[in-house]
Amino acid sequence: MTDRSRRRPWLAALLALVVSGLGHAYLRRWARAFGWYVAVTAAVVALVPDAAVDGLIAGDVPPFADVAPALFVAAASVIDAYVTAHRQNREYERERRTATADLPDREASAERTTAASGTSATTEPRDQPASDETSGADAASCPHCGRETDPSFDFCQWCAEPIDG
Repeated sequence: MTDRSRRRPWLAALLALVVSGLGHAYLRRWARAFGWYVAVTAAVVALVPDAAVDGLIAGDVPPFADVAPALFVAAASVIDAYVTAHRQNREYERERRTATADLPDREASAERTTAASGTSATTEPRDQPASDETSGADAASCPHCGRETDPSFDFCQWCAEPIDG
């Protein structure tokens, strides 16, 4: 997985509504964000009459027909941000399912390999450190969660509670 994680589609749409391209920036789709910002800006500059922009700045409501092209492009940006977030979430879930589905196969093949070589296959728990640095005479266990902690810290790196002494 690269830089993907679950994103909130409604937040992407809301950000795209506030500032064109911001919803895509939230999704870390930088080229798409820049493209939508340029598209909405170009629509305002090229298709909306100057009188409508001046009236909007002055606080007057311009005719809908004058601002409709820019509103259409902005609405397309909002919809695209929402759909892109949903698509990104589906891809993330698919990758996650594939990674977890492959995990038992990898562990089984590792056990077969170690059994064939005559060594024992023991796996370390994922949340426990596997290094010898923390397991030793100066390693302490956390009084709150019971896990081994790094003696160079004055807090538990697992539960973030302070360790006395």
